[in-house]
Amino acid sequence: MKIRRDKLDTLFSEFIRRRAVARIGGCEYCGKGKRWQDMDCSHFHGRRKLSTRYDPDNCAGLCRPCHFFLGEHPNKHADWFKKRLGSDGYEQLNIRAETICKNLDREKLTLDIKKMIEEIA
Repeated sequence: MKIRRDKLDTLFSEFIRRRAVARIGGCEYCGKGKRWQDMDCSHFHGRRKLSTRYDPDNCAGLCRPCHFFLGEHPNKHADWFKKRLGSDGYEQLNIRAETICKNLDREKLTLDIKKMIEEIA
């Protein structure tokens, strides 16, 4: 079953990719310089988990080769996220991912994400 992307997904993806460029100038995994438009928003816990779908800690801006590589190597992906978030942050993310979330305030999320984009632009 394919997960549908909507305007909020597109906006959130833009934020994650812009954040990566602002932080390190490109891909958060390999460090190669990229424009935000040439990167992917990679979710550690899949987008089906609504509780972490729009969680900035759950996502990284990656170049396409790194996105594919980490998707094919889940142990390396987990190790990298543990290092990136620290042990406590990684465990908290996993707890949030297992929390049931039925509804999101999409209007508030949209405003919050737009504000975060403005802050890094």
